[in-house]
Amino acid sequence: MIRVLVADDQALMRTAFNMILRAEEDIELVGEVTDGQAAIDETRRLHPDVVLMDVRMPVLDGVEATRIICAEDPSVRILILTTFDVDEYVVEALRAGASGFLLKDVRADELVQAIRIVARGDALLAPSVTRRLLEHLGPSFGSLLPRPTALETLTEAEFRVLQLVGRGLSNEEIASELFVAETTVRTHIRHILEKLGLRNRVQAVVLAYDTGIVQPNTKT
Repeated sequence: MIRVLVADDQALMRTAFNMILRAEEDIELVGEVTDGQAAIDETRRLHPDVVLMDVRMPVLDGVEATRIICAEDPSVRILILTTFDVDEYVVEALRAGASGFLLKDVRADELVQAIRIVARGDALLAPSVTRRLLEHLGPSFGSLLPRPTALETLTEAEFRVLQLVGRGLSNEEIASELFVAETTVRTHIRHILEKLGLRNRVQAVVLAYDTGIVQPNTKT
C-alpha cells in the first residue's frame, strides 16, 4: 500500500485528489494539510511514502517544506504540484530533492501513475518535461555553479551517461546511443547518484545544467 499525504491550500484541489486516490486499491490517503509547515509536521507523524506538494502555500512554501522533508527523511518521495508549469519554484523544489512535478490539470490516471512511479524510487521526468525544465534553466547560464569535486570520481562512461541523462534521454535511448544494455545504464546511473550524493535522476539533470556539463541545445 502506498501511503500518500496531500499538501495544498486549495480546498477544491484537495477534494479532487481525495476522490481520485480513494478509488485506488493500492493507494491510501493518510492525510491532507494546507501549508508547508503542516506538511513537515504530518510527514514526521504519519511517515507517508509520497507527498503531493503544492509549491505556493501559506506559512511555509512547498520548496522549503520539500527541502526540510528530504533532509530529514530521504525515503519520502515528493511530487510537486503547480499551476504554472516550470518556474523558479519548481526548479528549486527539484534541486531540493523532489522526485518530479505535475501540473494541477493532470489527468487522474496520470496522477495515479506518477505516484506509483515515485513510490518505487524512480524519478518522474519525461523528456518533454526535461526540455521545459531546461528551457527555464537556460537563460541563467551567465553564472554557472562550480562543479563538485565528486565529479572527478566518475568514470568516463559514467560521465557520458550523466551528459545523456542531462539531455533528457531515457534509459532505453541512452543504451541505444552508447551501444550497451539498459541494465548497464541503470548501473551507471546508480553509481552516479551515489558518487554525487544525489537523491534521484531529477537532481542529476539539474546538476548537469547548473554546472555546464550540458548546455541548452547541446548535441553532446
